[in-house]
Amino acid sequence: MRTAYSVETVRAAERELMARLPEGTLMARAAAGLAVVCAGLLTRRRGRVYGSKVVLLVGPGDNGGDALYAGARLARRGAGVTAVPMDPERVHAGGLAALRAAGGRLAPAVPARADLVVDGLLGIGGRGGLRPAAAALVERVPDGALVVAADLPSGVDADTGETAGPAVTAGVTVAFGAYKPGLLIDPGASLAGAVRLVDIGLELPVPDLEALQHADVARLLPAPTASSDKYRRGVVGIVAGSDRYPGAAVLAVAGALRGGAGAVRYLGPPAVAEAVLARYPETLIGRGRVQAWVVGPGIGDGRGAEVAEALADPDAAVLVDADGLRGLDPAVVRGRRAATLLTPHAGEAAALLGVDRAAVEAGRLASVRALAARYGATVLLKGSTTLVASGAAPVRVNPTGTPWLATAGSGDVLSGLAGSLLAAGLGGVDAGSVAAYLHGLAARRASAGAPVTAHEVARALPEAWRDVLR
Repeated sequence: MRTAYSVETVRAAERELMARLPEGTLMARAAAGLAVVCAGLLTRRRGRVYGSKVVLLVGPGDNGGDALYAGARLARRGAGVTAVPMDPERVHAGGLAALRAAGGRLAPAVPARADLVVDGLLGIGGRGGLRPAAAALVERVPDGALVVAADLPSGVDADTGETAGPAVTAGVTVAFGAYKPGLLIDPGASLAGAVRLVDIGLELPVPDLEALQHADVARLLPAPTASSDKYRRGVVGIVAGSDRYPGAAVLAVAGALRGGAGAVRYLGPPAVAEAVLARYPETLIGRGRVQAWVVGPGIGDGRGAEVAEALADPDAAVLVDADGLRGLDPAVVRGRRAATLLTPHAGEAAALLGVDRAAVEAGRLASVRALAARYGATVLLKGSTTLVASGAAPVRVNPTGTPWLATAGSGDVLSGLAGSLLAAGLGGVDAGSVAAYLHGLAARRASAGAPVTAHEVARALPEAWRDVLR
């Protein structure tokens, strides 16, 4: 499990550790880790560290100090290291002295050539994007140089991943002590590149964010036993599709059939039921007992009674998506004793919160937490970074997927898959986050860098499941 911690939590852990260590130890650990990563990258790019050209973009705080001490270590290994300060009057004195003693130099401008550039401008304390002086340095980074961010790409909000102005685009980010939320949530995650974690000895409490890995998903996947039958494995009921959107039902059922439940039951217009059976004859048609409901994909207007009926089922988990989210009453959802999973995209989330879509897009982490609190439910907020929130538990961040997944019908497949996992016995957070993980993995496999359809994503789910278990 990859875990991330807020700036406040990290700072508190740093203060506690520094009180027990000699002065400068924590910075020395961070700088050593940064230098090791940079040396490894230079060796892979050029075959050696000796003779490499390294540029340090240095801010006035501790992040600049980390970069300077790391530069000193690289200089001692024969790299030509040049530090360019954002403010020449405010440079970390100890770090600068160490760099000069190792043979590095201070320069007023970014050199025209570099193999590697270290971003030590702002770090996790920065807010509001790069200031003009810092942005001017970043604009002069030589073409072809690998940019390595110290702890966090400068200009990215460490707690949210948001950018309020220009920000550094890194090829690699070296996180000190802990991942920060901004390294896992877009746009920050996209700007961070490959993230390497350096252990500096922090003792951290319960995380703010979690990101599942293969082993975590494998542990959560439902598996039948010798005594299982289709009913013991769980039955998921699908209320989806309409005469106008029959494909939504077909795709939701496609996802549900590949989600671990023993049976899928479809309720909807006769013509849509025929379309479902034509594609998936194993589907049960009509009413019957279910362990979980999926309601909303493609149902259109005028079917609120079906949504209300599912929510009134006292024992079944309910996933509400798409058209089912319209006019959803928070009091009804909060009053349920069984699990409820809401799966909006940004526009639907904005309607549920009564805000503009832009506000949700600009603050995805705050939005998913607000929705989970308002409705007393688990909320899966779809998007470039899919987030799953429930109460005070750490927010789950989905690390899989591809931009090609932004295609019609993919959300219907995800809803069916998550509903099936609910029926198989997973709780709301696990069902939502495991479904998002498999869905993203299947999309990567089906796409392989090319456009992909929702149906192709559904067909790739079994292989994604097997990938996780290997």
